Amino acid sequence: MSHPGVLAERAYSWRVNTRRAEGVLLTGVYGSGKSSVAEEIACLLEQRGESYALLDLDYLSWAGTGTDDQAAEAGLMLRNLAAVAANYRQAGIRMFVLAYFARNAGDVQKIREALGLPLRVVRLTVPIADIEQRLAGDVTSGRRDDLRQAASSIVAAEGAGVEDVAIGNDRPIGVVARNVMSFLEWL
Repeated sequence: MSHPGVLAERAYSWRVNTRRAEGVLLTGVYGSGKSSVAEEIACLLEQRGESYALLDLDYLSWAGTGTDDQAAEAGLMLRNLAAVAANYRQAGIRMFVLAYFARNAGDVQKIREALGLPLRVVRLTVPIADIEQRLAGDVTSGRRDDLRQAASSIVAAEGAGVEDVAIGNDRPIGVVARNVMSFLEWL
């Protein structure tokens, strides 16, 4: 008879080795902790030797094009995501952790299509007072604008309803990351 710990490790190893490629999109308003939770998930996956990619989608459209055309920026991000994800998949990456504020179901669908993989969506929720407190020590002009936009998005319930699950991010990042991974069955 095998020891229960050995059986659990074998079951985990089987799940990992037979897992198909998939992704998670961490969404939520500015300051909700998407990037921080994504980084913690990536750290936990790396500690276990998983093949993963972490993509903060804002960086895939951060370019000085000389215009304020948000549709063009979104298109650039989606084209870059499609190219980067294809390269990662070709390299054997099976777990994709994405961070981005998806404002509506259309945003999620476009990201899912660009990724080219099954994608589950986790919306991180945080009261605006907590966001203000988190960012109080680093309030640049741009961040003040982002805080106003976050407050407006919360009031308008922008981004609500796009998720498969909403998880409160008012606890330590490690706890929230593990909650997300439990939902995904990545633990």
